[in-house]
Amino acid sequence: MTNKTINNDELIANIIKGIEAVKGENTTILDLREIDNTPCDYFIICDGNSNTQVNAIAGSVQKIVSKELHDKPWHVEGEINAEWILMDYINVVVHVFQKSIREFYNLESLWGDAKITNINSQY
Repeated sequence: MTNKTINNDELIANIIKGIEAVKGENTTILDLREIDNTPCDYFIICDGNSNTQVNAIAGSVQKIVSKELHDKPWHVEGEINAEWILMDYINVVVHVFQKSIREFYNLESLWGDAKITNINSQY
């Protein structure tokens, strides 16, 4: 861990870049800053079509954030099954789902008070 602080906007931009590099879909940013007792400032949620793609998305995000910002997640879980991989960058938590798992957990509705931004991918 380094002591430098990472700008949330830079981190989010690089996470999105990592998701798009391997064609992650349905990317959504939930801004949780106006909600009390949240685990972080932002959730970034996306999905892939298979466990292979979910793993590739998570790997791509980690690689790009590491290369561009010299930062790595504080914690990662879910890589073995690759149905839902969570990457915790402290202020920003990334959720990479398989489509059916995302629909089941429906995080967007759990955090319905969040400001939601949908990212339209350009590929």
